[in-house]
Order: sequence, then structure tokens, then C-alpha cells
Amino acid sequence: MTHAKRAEELAHWIRLEQTPGVGPETARKLLSAFGLPEKVFAAGFAALRQVVSERVTAALTAPESAEMRAQIDKTIAWAEQPGNFVLTLADAGYPQALLDIADPPSILYAKGRVELLSSPSLAVVGSRNATAQGIVNAEKFSEVLSHAGLTIISGMALGIDTAAHEGSLRGMGSTVAVIGTGADIVYPARNRGLAHRIAAEGCIISEYPLGMPAIAANFPRRNRIISGLARGVLVIEAAAQSGSLITARMAGEQGRDVFAIPGSIHSPLSKGCHQLIKQGAKLVESAQDILEELGEYETPAHAAAMNEAGTAIALDDPLLRAMGFDPVDIDTLAARCALDAASINAQLLTLELEGSVENLPGGMYRRLV
Repeated sequence: MTHAKRAEELAHWIRLEQTPGVGPETARKLLSAFGLPEKVFAAGFAALRQVVSERVTAALTAPESAEMRAQIDKTIAWAEQPGNFVLTLADAGYPQALLDIADPPSILYAKGRVELLSSPSLAVVGSRNATAQGIVNAEKFSEVLSHAGLTIISGMALGIDTAAHEGSLRGMGSTVAVIGTGADIVYPARNRGLAHRIAAEGCIISEYPLGMPAIAANFPRRNRIISGLARGVLVIEAAAQSGSLITARMAGEQGRDVFAIPGSIHSPLSKGCHQLIKQGAKLVESAQDILEELGEYETPAHAAAMNEAGTAIALDDPLLRAMGFDPVDIDTLAARCALDAASINAQLLTLELEGSVENLPGGMYRRLV
């Protein structure tokens, strides 16, 4: 296909996607009725009216606006830059996994290694306000799963998403970030460095047109893509009302596996995971639990050894053994260890600096290893 022909086809796709009133469902109806977008625009008012409402028909038959032309030209120029791609439902490179869901986006804007969109993958999601333990879990699980050959998919939000991307970039399977803004915008801004790394080593994708700012309603909607691309979804820390639960629900509706890591019964961020487990999600305690469920994968030997070494170190520390895995205060620890509060305080500070415990609000401490 010539460059001019590709640009012309892409222009029709962009115009269809951005016509007022045409969402993914309406676009699919039109494409099913008429074929490619250029045939939609050539169909005429009477034929279009048999498929969509009068308001949408009027929008489809209206002359192309200057704003629409500018957006089309901007997108085509963006797609011509190295590492940038615009994938439509008609393209061979469009991921098959998304074609199998109920409402695939008609266009995907991508930066980076688009072949990852068709690789075996697992979504890892969770709270933006994650605990230190949640961050560690997300990083370690993602790294091990990535080394096992899975691409880790998440949403590049702060907290669990960021940790999942960071961990997976240390593995072999890399990562895909599904964002809720235009592919030319980094959100949140503090993840700018991470976004550049993902664009270089992984892939960033969006269904939203270039220039789309961060709008709250866009983020829950993009979650169907996170779950749709993956073989399963792992939830690490989620409150009872959480966007991660939306992703898990969509995964179930799409026939994907749902996994959840349990936590303390006292933690609000464990409520969502426990709710999922009650509803049939698979409780996982290690990356191997997920790999065995998916089949065809094994935990890399070096990752298993790393986990065993970390466990041995933790078991050798008497204060950590006394803490257990629920939040505990200094007075309780002092009673369990028969030590004074000053000694406990000093040991806790050392363990906190090592990353073995975290200091919680209200003078509570929690073990992390």
C-alpha cells in the first residue's frame, strides 16, 4: 500500500471515530453495514438513517470541519514518526485478543513495541494509594512473571500500576501501559521518566485521540482494554470501592482469569481483594500460583532462589517473627519480646531503613518480608 493510500484510509478511520455520537458500538454497527469507513461516508443520508439515529446521520453527512481536518493531519504526521503507530480494526497488527471482546476500540494509538500487544500477558492492577508492602508485591510478582515470559499490562497510574511496570521492565517479557489520555500526553506527570522507558522498551497504547487530556470518565472505560489484552488479571491491594474491581469484573465478563492477593483483615486495601476471592477469584501467594494456573510457564530458577533467600533472612530475625503479619504497636511488641520500648524502637528503625517493616499511621508497624 502506498503512503498516500494509507494516509487516505487512516483519515477516514479518524473521521469516523471522532464524529460526534459515534462510539465503539455505533462504529461497529456502521462498519458491519457498510464495510470500511470510506464506504460509510459514501453511503448517503437515507442508507445511514436505516442504521443510526438522525442526529448521528447528520453528523456523518456534514462537511468535514477545519478542526477535524487539523486533527486528522496531526494524527497522520504523528504516526509517521519512528515508533508511533495507529492500528485500526482492519489492520493485521491489531491485537486478536481485543477483537474477541464485546467492545474493541476502532483505533489504537501506540508508541513502542506493538508486537507486545499480541504476546502472552497478564494484567496487574491495584490501588493508587498502595502500602509499601503492596508496592513490593507488585514489583516482585511482575518481575518474576516477566522473567517467565509474560508481558505485564497495567495503566501507568501511581501506586501498584507504576510498581508493576517497574518490576516487569526488569524481566524479559516487558510491559504495556494502557493510558486514559492521548498517546502524546504523559499522565501523571511524575511518571514521565517511566513513560519514556516504556515507550522505548515496552509499549504505550490508548484508544483516545491525540491531545485528549486526563478526564476522569476515560480511566474506568480503558480498563476493558487492560483486561481484554491479558490472559488474566492480578489484583494487588484494592479498597471495597475501587477501579481495580471494575477491571476484575470486566476480566470475568471477557472470560479471563482473575487472581487476588489476600491481606490483613484490618487493612481497608485488602477488602477489595477479599471480596474478589469470595466471588471466585483465585487466591495467590506466589507468582508460581499464577503460572501454574495459566499453564506452560514455570517460575525462573533464579527468581525462586531469590524468594527463598528473602524468606530465610526474615525468619532469622526474632522481632520480625514476633510481629507476625498484622499491624502491631510498640507496646505489644515489647510484651511479646520481653524488651523495653526504647530497644524495640531502635530495632524497628533499623528494620524500616532496610525495608523490612513500614511505619503506619497511629503508631502501628507492619512487617513487609
